[in-house]
Amino acid sequence: MRIIVQKFGGTSVATPEQRQRVLHHIRKALAEEYRLVVVVSAMGRKGDPYATDTLLSISKQYGDVITPREKDLLMSCGEIISAATISSLLTKHEIQNCVLTGGQAGIITNNHHTNAQIITVNPKRVKHELEKGNVVIVTGFQGQTTDGEITTLGRGGSDTTATALGAALHAEYVDIFTDVEGIMTADPRIVEDAAQLEQVTYTEMCNLAFQGAKVIHPRAVEIAMQTQIPIRVRSTMSDHKGTLVTHLTEIDRPASEVRETTIIGITQMPNVTQIKIRVNQGQYDWQVSVFKAMADHGISVDFISVNPCEIAYTVYDDLADQAAAIISDLGLTPELSRGCAKVSVVGAGIAGVPGVMAKISEALTEEDVQILQSADSHTTIWVLVHGEDMVKAIRALHRKFNLHNLNYA
Repeated sequence: MRIIVQKFGGTSVATPEQRQRVLHHIRKALAEEYRLVVVVSAMGRKGDPYATDTLLSISKQYGDVITPREKDLLMSCGEIISAATISSLLTKHEIQNCVLTGGQAGIITNNHHTNAQIITVNPKRVKHELEKGNVVIVTGFQGQTTDGEITTLGRGGSDTTATALGAALHAEYVDIFTDVEGIMTADPRIVEDAAQLEQVTYTEMCNLAFQGAKVIHPRAVEIAMQTQIPIRVRSTMSDHKGTLVTHLTEIDRPASEVRETTIIGITQMPNVTQIKIRVNQGQYDWQVSVFKAMADHGISVDFISVNPCEIAYTVYDDLADQAAAIISDLGLTPELSRGCAKVSVVGAGIAGVPGVMAKISEALTEEDVQILQSADSHTTIWVLVHGEDMVKAIRALHRKFNLHNLNYA
């Protein structure tokens, strides 16, 4: 069977008009003689009647006391409502279909309620329904433990459902339908002339997603990368092919263009606090104490820089006071810079290319943006800046690397 997976996010299924566009894309895939799996999210966003956050707000009328197991039961309702609604629409238009929950679709997870990890996918039931000629509508964001408990996969979990099913079914590709045309070189709300990318690598997309781009969940990209299933990020409201996410060797660009496109995007993560701790030369055990204390209290640290007399790292702003108190209890004095932003310059071509950091420094210096901290990898260079400088920094870097011209679409 020639199989594709289509995933429709909350905004794509929120209104009758948008659901007609879902119907359009389903019909188009069927006309191309694909067997089709459709993964749906809960309808709309916070405030909409059946959105996940709205469902959660119902339980909070008695305080935030609902247990994680029962929270998963509540949150799973939104996707079931979406799936049943899309099923009704397809049935009205005489399209044979079947709805399966995540567990019925064979998505088996661990028992970490509200943020479960997929252990395995057994798509036997899905294949059986496809062989019968059904469009298989699967509730995204959810799975089931080996002992039958309903679990959810955390924010962005419907993307993960789609790519996990695509991998298990050996689909030709996975379409992620959303409210944007594809992957952009920067947030278009910040950079007006941000360009749409026709193609990016899995690694580039993972880095963009991990560093703040919210178009697709990084865990979904990792699954696709491991199994080499191409992803297309597309707009529900358009027939444009969107952005293809795949291996560099599969990207059809001239070699000269690949080498010239060192940087493909700028992204950002606001609302972080930099914590610095200084000690005297020769005191080494304190570094272990600090990071162990953070871990023991469940505080995730990022952007870590260590030298013999100082460590620096970041936490989210809402955890800064707790982190500072923990450090003080260790007999150390933390220095906090609140309200910072982590700006990331991403591109698979960074490794081994001289002058990239020089251009970053030049762009930010020209705009009087102070770099508080920096780090790099083979595909990403990060700079920490004051929050009030974030927008200025993103625009300056976008201009410096001429990303407005980086448009293959």
